[in-house]
Amino acid sequence: MSRDMSDVTNDRDGGRAAARWNPMARAARCGEAFHAWWARRHGHAPPAHDTGDAPPLPEPTVVESVLWRMRTTVRDEPGALAALCTALAERRIDILSLQTHPLGAHTVDEFLLRAPAGADLVAAVTAGGGADTWAERADAHDLVDGPTRMLGLAARTATDAAELPLALRQLLGRCTIRSQPAGRATAGAVPPEGSLEDTVIRLRDPEGGVITVERPYLPFTPTEFARARALVELDARLGPRMPRGRDVLTLPEGGDISVRRADTADLEAARAMHERCSTETLRRRYHGPVGDASRYLSHLLSPRFGRTLAAQTASGRIVALGHLLWDGDETEVALIVEDAWQRRGVGAELLSRLVGMAVEAGCAHVYAVTQASNTGMVAAMRGLGLPLDYQVEEGTLVITARLTPAPAARPTPEPGERVTRS
Repeated sequence: MSRDMSDVTNDRDGGRAAARWNPMARAARCGEAFHAWWARRHGHAPPAHDTGDAPPLPEPTVVESVLWRMRTTVRDEPGALAALCTALAERRIDILSLQTHPLGAHTVDEFLLRAPAGADLVAAVTAGGGADTWAERADAHDLVDGPTRMLGLAARTATDAAELPLALRQLLGRCTIRSQPAGRATAGAVPPEGSLEDTVIRLRDPEGGVITVERPYLPFTPTEFARARALVELDARLGPRMPRGRDVLTLPEGGDISVRRADTADLEAARAMHERCSTETLRRRYHGPVGDASRYLSHLLSPRFGRTLAAQTASGRIVALGHLLWDGDETEVALIVEDAWQRRGVGAELLSRLVGMAVEAGCAHVYAVTQASNTGMVAAMRGLGLPLDYQVEEGTLVITARLTPAPAARPTPEPGERVTRS
């Protein structure tokens, strides 16, 4: 009935010997050992000596981060960029993108960074060998890579000639852009290929004028100069252009009027409208006598200086003009409405659309220069529903509207108003 203990021992030893020489058995035993170690290593199973519930793991610490655009100068030698990146990594500053601008013995490195709130970027860069460091807060729009960004700016410029100043501003960052029309002062002032002088870029306008770009404290690099010149050359090759769509509005008292973009091709029609305007209307618009309306209008209608909207009747007669003017790093709005069409909502319609364009262009404020007696312009600015600031300087009233960051929606038609697109 019983077996000899030696038989049992022999069977066990024989089984071990068989397992030792059986590859499948050895693989199974190794797999069991590995899974046991992995479970203990990664916390998927409690330790062998644990007999109760494990204490809860602490919640991970969430560190607020901030996006930064930063530029610094390092020596153009092996290991310089590595030392800078190491210094940033030691402070847990994440590099999202990097562009290099060679400058002979040095290189300007431009970073998009995600840094913990309160991180001292300048100290980190200085420790890594950087000098002449500049930084400003960035946003989600800066996450687009360089080539994609450049292609988008080129597409905007190709669609609308008025986009060139805005495209240059987005390309070069915080800067002031001024356009000077062709004339004696600009003749030969800038070579055809443009000029770069530290913090100032000058480029030849396709129409013979000069585009000046200034950026305080931060010199432009040859790479930035080449990119800006490429946009201007694209603009010159494409020639005059602007979107040709229009909105047809039915006013409350009846009758249709359309709103569309205007440019220098509308100079004659705009001059004719000025001739129909009263002296008082012209004085409120230009703050004094108008000696040469054509000179004013050639400037105002040029896409180099901004965008113009025209309101015209079904017969094609222009009865109002609204201007959105790029004034350096600021933006001005201005209106003139023919006397017979005043106080019928035409000026308010133009102003609302101009402000929507300013928001889409990324402008933070728009201002209107008028007089306190110009109740129509004051009422139109108040009708925007935006925060306003009023300043009076020597009888001139300057009304500044603070714009919201989100693109402005097209105004809701009032009762009896019809809006269609063509």
